[in-house]
Amino acid sequence: MSVSGVSGVSGVSIERLEPSRAAPHAVGESPLWRADEQALYWVDIPAKQLHRVTPADGEHREWTFPEQVACFSFDASGTLLAACETGLFAVRLGAPGQVPTSAWERLAAPVFPASGMRFNDGRCDRQGRFWAGTMVADMSLASDAGSLFRFDAQGRLSAPLVDGLVTQNGLGFSPDSRTMYLSDSHPTVRRVWAFDFDAERGAISNRRLFVDMHQYPGRPDGAAVDADGGYWTCANDGSRLLRFTPAGALDREIVLPVSKPSMCAFGGRDFDTLFVTSIRPGTNANEHDGHVFAVRCGVQGLPETPYAGSLAGTLAGTLPEATAGSV
Repeated sequence: MSVSGVSGVSGVSIERLEPSRAAPHAVGESPLWRADEQALYWVDIPAKQLHRVTPADGEHREWTFPEQVACFSFDASGTLLAACETGLFAVRLGAPGQVPTSAWERLAAPVFPASGMRFNDGRCDRQGRFWAGTMVADMSLASDAGSLFRFDAQGRLSAPLVDGLVTQNGLGFSPDSRTMYLSDSHPTVRRVWAFDFDAERGAISNRRLFVDMHQYPGRPDGAAVDADGGYWTCANDGSRLLRFTPAGALDREIVLPVSKPSMCAFGGRDFDTLFVTSIRPGTNANEHDGHVFAVRCGVQGLPETPYAGSLAGTLAGTLPEATAGSV
């Protein structure tokens, strides 16, 4: 199902991933391509669901979790690392349906400084550490209680590495692992920052403004970095994908058929497809809002690095419990 609405780039195509799916997602988020399966995974946060589609044949699977899943990764064994409402969990995915408690093990949890908090945006760096941030789920409160955390291959959850975030988003890492990107998509903030990134230690420093989205349509939601170092952000409430050069200059703009694109990730056989999830607004939603799209934009991305730790042993009860809150 092709849809129209492209500007700024020639030769771009936009297709709905599941054109026959009638039910939209309330909050589609965290797309992740698994090359060994040629499959795309993503979540619907309030539905507590993980979805999987193989674009080649359209097969769709879904799992329902005990609590909301906001972002995730996989380890080498295919065990899921899920950032949820109450912490980070190792999950063994079996047959589609309800995830049993026997396949669900909490690894670590931050100390939430406010009520009603959960994890939000996250992904692995190129060395396999999992980074994820927290937020107060009720965005109308505009609480800056959110923080960014790092979960390393030894199962240690860091102390907060960035504080004062309202709606943490936009994590990404440059191809050379020298820069980390982070955004706050709340309407009162709307900024993207860059950090110097120490790949060996997983340390960040020299926080600086990368993009002030008050100059552009929308708010900087989830993001992806392409093979040339371009930073793609979903302009939530702006119906756009925006690409910024490593110097922070806007050089591409793609208009989408949804009002609230939420996160993007490169995938496909040659990593030349940008998969985009979206959120369905409470009012004035159109037929495409809340669906997932495949955008072929003439740019290549890079594979997502799996989590470098081993989670299967945790579920088997053979690994020590992860430490929460250590540096």
